[in-house]
Amino acid sequence: MDLGNSLAFLVFPYIALTIFTIGHLLRYLTDRYNWNSRSSEFLEKKQLFFGSTIFHWGIILTFLGHFGGLLVPQSFLDMVGINGQMHTAIAHLSGLVVGSGALIGLGILLYRRTSVLRIKLTTSWNDFVTLGGLIFVVGAGLYNVFFGDFYVLDTVAPWIRGIITFTPDPTLMQSVPWSYKIHILSALTLLAFSPFSRLVHIWSAPAGYFARGWILFRRKVVE
Repeated sequence: MDLGNSLAFLVFPYIALTIFTIGHLLRYLTDRYNWNSRSSEFLEKKQLFFGSTIFHWGIILTFLGHFGGLLVPQSFLDMVGINGQMHTAIAHLSGLVVGSGALIGLGILLYRRTSVLRIKLTTSWNDFVTLGGLIFVVGAGLYNVFFGDFYVLDTVAPWIRGIITFTPDPTLMQSVPWSYKIHILSALTLLAFSPFSRLVHIWSAPAGYFARGWILFRRKVVE
């Protein structure tokens, strides 16, 4: 077995996921007051609204697409009439749309960080590394959508499921093109970096908003 392949797709994923898990937990316990996205909305709103909205919808849908497309075994989809070819076509089309949206949103946010003086002065190197990492990961994924033509359902997909079930088989990744490997390894690197960045706010998404009770406003009638 190739040593480099084993280190990259057997050892490194668990290192990255361990840092991700422990890092976020320690960050929450020791640095709770900085557990936010450090919004700069009060300095500039218009570009933030468009960039952030497009990016967040794009990245959330991209994540859901990866989750459903790679973690659900193809055998289950075959039972509901979605064969591998159809699955791949759906993944490419949806990836093109939502991935492009995420990259466009990131482009707007990066432009905002570098063109608006008040934002630029309050931007740290960590912010630029975070944005750069996101752009690289999303861009690498889009590159594979546009130029890649590799069937991942027999290689990447079962490898990812193996990582989750602690039964990884790095040999599945030996035949995968380098553009796909770069996308995967850069995504794992970003996960490992996330506890040390503003990306911690992913756990503070207001998901409970959709399940909360209605707020009723009544006008007081003065007699």
